Amino acid sequence: MTRLFNFLFGMLLGGIIGASLVLLLAPQSGEQTRQQFRSRWEEILEEGRRAFAARRAELEARMADIQAGRPKA
Repeated sequence: MTRLFNFLFGMLLGGIIGASLVLLLAPQSGEQTRQQFRSRWEEILEEGRRAFAARRAELEARMADIQAGRPKA
């Protein structure tokens, strides 16, 4: 468990440091950087929503099969 915690902490810390460096060394203005960040963040959220909806539909179909007593496909 400690190794997992250390790994996750390292990933989080690396992400924070990386994001900070990107913001400091970006070639465009702060407003452009924020707009680009917002745009990418919205894309990521939308991708996550689509993946969640697809997985949810898949699991609901499996649950319906299980409740109907049908074997796994």
